[in-house]
Amino acid sequence: MAPVRGQVVVVTGASGGVGRAVVRELGARGAQVALIARGTTGLGAAAVDVGAAGGVAKVYEADMAEYEQVREAAARIEAEMGPIAVWINCAFSSVFAKFTDISPEEYARTTAVTYLGYVWGTKVALDLMKPRNAGTIVQTGSALAKRGIPLQSAYCGAKHAIQGFTESVRTELMADGSGIDITVVQLPAVNTPQFEWVRSKLRRHPQPVPPIYQPEVAARGIVHAAEHPERKEYWVGASTVATLLAQKAAPALVDRYLARTGITSQLTDEEPPTGVSNLWEPADEDTDYGAHGTFDRRSHGHSPQLWLSQHRRPVLLSLAGALTAAAVAARLARR
Repeated sequence: MAPVRGQVVVVTGASGGVGRAVVRELGARGAQVALIARGTTGLGAAAVDVGAAGGVAKVYEADMAEYEQVREAAARIEAEMGPIAVWINCAFSSVFAKFTDISPEEYARTTAVTYLGYVWGTKVALDLMKPRNAGTIVQTGSALAKRGIPLQSAYCGAKHAIQGFTESVRTELMADGSGIDITVVQLPAVNTPQFEWVRSKLRRHPQPVPPIYQPEVAARGIVHAAEHPERKEYWVGASTVATLLAQKAAPALVDRYLARTGITSQLTDEEPPTGVSNLWEPADEDTDYGAHGTFDRRSHGHSPQLWLSQHRRPVLLSLAGALTAAAVAARLARR
C-alpha cells in the first residue's frame, strides 16, 4: 500500500465531474494535488475544494490534446510541488450522436482529447518517473472500454484505444522490471456534468444508462487504485461487472439487446441541452459545474460491489473460514 498523504498527485480533467470528485477525495487524504484542466473557474473552485478537505492544491491550465502543454505543465509541477508520485488521467470530451452525424473534425478532436490526452499524460509521467524507477499511473476507464454502445462511438473508440495502449505499456514496464505501476479503473454510468456540456446532436437530452452512480463512488475507486496499483484493473459498480461479464459470455446477444434498447436508454423526455459544448473550448471558463450532473435523485451514492472489490482478500478468507467451520460442524453432527 502506498498512501497518497503528502504525495504529489496529478489529476487531469480536475475541474469537473469524476476528476473533481477525485481531487476532493485526495484532499481528504492529505495529498498535494496538481490540478490540470482548461477552465479557469472550475480549476479555481477545485483548488478551494482540495484545501477545504485538508489537502494542498495548485492549478495548471493545459489542453490534454496538446503534448507540449502537458509536458510544460508537468515540468512546472515538479519544479513547484516536487516529484510526481501518482498521475491520474481523467480528462475527456466527446460527441453524443450517431456515427454518421459526427464530422471528421469532431471525431478527430474527441480522439485527441480522450485518447491522445491519456497517451500524452502517460508519456510525460513515465519520462519523469523512470529515472526514479517509482510511481503510479491510473487510467480512468469505463465499461465502455470493452463494450461499445450506440450514440457514443467516438467515446467508446477512445476508451477501447486506451485499454489496448495501457496493456502494451504495462507489459513493457514488466519486461523492464520497472518499479512503476499502471492500472485501470473501469467505471459505470456516472452522474457528471458531461450530459450538460458534451456536444450533443440528439433531439432529446442525453442521460447516463441506468443504474447511475454518484462521482464520489468513482473517486473512491480511483484513489483506492492509486494506493493499491498492483492489480491490472478495478471494476466499479455492479452494472460494470454485469456488462463486462455479459460481453465475455454472449457478445452477440449484447449487440442485439443494445440495438433494441441502447438509444432510448440514453435519452430523457426533456429538451436537448442549451448548446454548451466543451469539445473545442472549456465549458467552465466562467461557470463552475462541479462534480455532479442533474441526476442526483436517481444516482447511487454507494456501491457494495466496490467495497467487496477493495476488501476481496479478507472477504475470501472469511468466507473460506466460514465454509471450513461449516464442514467441521457437519462432520461432528454426523458422529
